[in-house]
Amino acid sequence: MKAIRTSFHRWLPSAVALAVWGAVAHAQTPATQAPKLKLEQIQPTPVEQLPDDHLGRLIRYGKELTERTFAYIGPEVKDPAMRYAGNNLACASCHQAAATKEYAMPWLGVAATFPQYRAREDDISTLQDRINGCMERSMNGKPLPWDSREMRAFVAYITHLSKGVPIGAEIEGLGTVTTRMPNRRANPEAGAKVYAAKCASCHGEDGQGRRVGQPGDAQGYLFPPLWGPDSFNTGAGMNRLAMATRFVYANMPLGASHGNVQLTLDEAYDVAAYMLSQPRPEKAGLEKDFPARWNKPVDAAFPPYLLANPDQHKYGPFPPLVQKQQQMKAQLMEYARREQAASGAAAAGR
Repeated sequence: MKAIRTSFHRWLPSAVALAVWGAVAHAQTPATQAPKLKLEQIQPTPVEQLPDDHLGRLIRYGKELTERTFAYIGPEVKDPAMRYAGNNLACASCHQAAATKEYAMPWLGVAATFPQYRAREDDISTLQDRINGCMERSMNGKPLPWDSREMRAFVAYITHLSKGVPIGAEIEGLGTVTTRMPNRRANPEAGAKVYAAKCASCHGEDGQGRRVGQPGDAQGYLFPPLWGPDSFNTGAGMNRLAMATRFVYANMPLGASHGNVQLTLDEAYDVAAYMLSQPRPEKAGLEKDFPARWNKPVDAAFPPYLLANPDQHKYGPFPPLVQKQQQMKAQLMEYARREQAASGAAAAGR
């Protein structure tokens, strides 16, 4: 017990340890079985068929914003007050097919999952919070005002894509594909060869993508830049190797899908490492992310580092870190259980 107390009191207050205990205990409480759906079962009405009323127009604008973010709130739009995004990407650069493609982080059913606990903030987040998280990280910009037409349009579109989905439903095809990471350090040098053979024809030898028009015209990219000043910043989820690997594996190169992968998992792992080894905008204040440190993803490659050195958190191998994190949580649970028991005994003796 003393070893546990000494190890974890350096960074985890008793109150947080008790919160860990309470959260896990709650998770183990029997609950109503959540309905399970496949992504293809969610069939929202095409936005073109919606009525020409206030809601229909707002939903259509939300889809347009998703596919052409750069043209409405990008850094090159004429009105400086509308330059909320700091790069010329589109939401659909990652959320493919207007955020409807399976395992490309689709938005189908997503509104039914909010409000939700978010480990990055260690708090309950709303859909608007989540949208602004992307604005500040993947779009390297600033938050949208909650009462802005653009925020309302995003929420309306995501809600439309979630129509009829029960609250708490488990949806197969959301997020990125689940796969175990190779148990080795990723090899950016090998990834450079994969990039040259499979990626450079679209994203460019220099990773700067292929523009539709010219810089300054707010027309965005046919294929987005993967690094450099006009890409996502270091706070984006895509800047984590396991996340990027899963996305690349199921979606790249052009034409790939979960059912038609075109890279091996090892190729995806290495080419993602090559991409993340390149320079990109820095997000300030990352040390404040994941304040419940036991809940920080093992591939979150920014301080503080609790499980290993910075290189391993960035490039792996990740399976040993996952195992170490699970052991840490188990120790925390035991520590919290004993703290709670001791507190109860002390209260009973008063």
